[in-house]
Amino acid sequence: MRVLKFGGTSVGSAERMHALVHLINDGVPKIVVLSAMSGTTNNLVEISNALYAKENEKVKRLIDALESKYNDVIKQLYKTEKALSRGKQLIDSHFDYLRAFTIDVFTVNEERAILAQGELLSTALFHYYLEEIGVDSVLLPALNFMRIDENDEPDMKHIETHIQPELAKDPGCKLFITQGFICRNAFGDIDNLKRGGSDYTATIIGAAIRSDEIQIWTDIDGMHNNDPRIVDKTHPIAELSFDEAAELAYFGAKILHPTCILPAQMRNIPVRLLNTMQPEAKGTLISSKATEDIFKAVAAKDGITAIKIKSARMLLAYGFLRSVFEIFERYKTPIDMIATSEVAVSLTIDNVKNLDEIVKELREFCSVEVDTDLSIVCVVGSFTAQKQGYAVRIFDALKNVPIRMISYGGSENNVSVLIDTKLKKEALVALNNGLF
Repeated sequence: MRVLKFGGTSVGSAERMHALVHLINDGVPKIVVLSAMSGTTNNLVEISNALYAKENEKVKRLIDALESKYNDVIKQLYKTEKALSRGKQLIDSHFDYLRAFTIDVFTVNEERAILAQGELLSTALFHYYLEEIGVDSVLLPALNFMRIDENDEPDMKHIETHIQPELAKDPGCKLFITQGFICRNAFGDIDNLKRGGSDYTATIIGAAIRSDEIQIWTDIDGMHNNDPRIVDKTHPIAELSFDEAAELAYFGAKILHPTCILPAQMRNIPVRLLNTMQPEAKGTLISSKATEDIFKAVAAKDGITAIKIKSARMLLAYGFLRSVFEIFERYKTPIDMIATSEVAVSLTIDNVKNLDEIVKELREFCSVEVDTDLSIVCVVGSFTAQKQGYAVRIFDALKNVPIRMISYGGSENNVSVLIDTKLKKEALVALNNGLF
């Protein structure tokens, strides 16, 4: 059985939902994971923010506007009065549910329940459409099997145990429709896998059922060798290893959710990136197969903060680095890059939520400098110790771009540099010209 994920643009209109049928109705057993219709999650976030602020008149306007959008969609989506009536009842039910929050105390649990409405709507509306046109399908409620643990990590044992009985309820069915993004947490409350989590849902489900292939359908024809929004003449990459794809996703390639590769990699399930607008395009195949290409792609990650930690008295002392890293661990702040010298440690983070507290604790035993508005530019490829000349090509391409920090050695697939964000375009273009 295959797992296919379709993003918000793929279900963003009645026209796109109509076109989706031709991509999934081929007789091959599959689970189809759908995101919310494009724009819906942003609207629900805006509604939640207004509820937190107790701006009930604004909440009403926002809910009315979103409901009107969905009512317009079903008029174009369905042809029969029966299907239109079912769609209208569904919309009324979900939006009455949203309006009920204006009379209650609003907490983070209610916000998560609100954010789940987009996927619940898109999957049900699409399932109704399949029924209208006579395509046999089953709506598979993700909240019945998707769960995260106390550390917000997928509870794979729970998922594997609970998804199989759900599938077994309809043994003859070849097409299941389920929600991306949403799940339950360890307490049983509605929760989610954070933004972009539908990719994660697809690979988690694929791993849980030992799928033969996972397909991520977006509006881009595969993962490109550079950012096509910034650099001209980029091209899709035919093949990537799991490690290469994970590096690119983490360091800025927007086509993939950064954490979604791991479940597929653990079960050695190939992941194929495809384009709903150009279904004939080959896209990108991600697998355990490593290719010999030195340079595969370049990506950039913005919003980086650099922290320079200096202590001539303690750096070489036993336990100094442990003391530094324990602070970041305590505040659950991941580190992207790190470089050390005899008297200083420099590192980067992309989450500044607890930056003030971290700096305060660091200054108890060392001096600290903080620099913001930085970007990590990541060159991904095959950089084994036996290969020569790749570093020269990278840094020759960047000879006119001031580099703040360099990271290499932790991975054979990644050379990263830290630069001022205002120089990002110059760096990406220079690397595109110098490497490709």
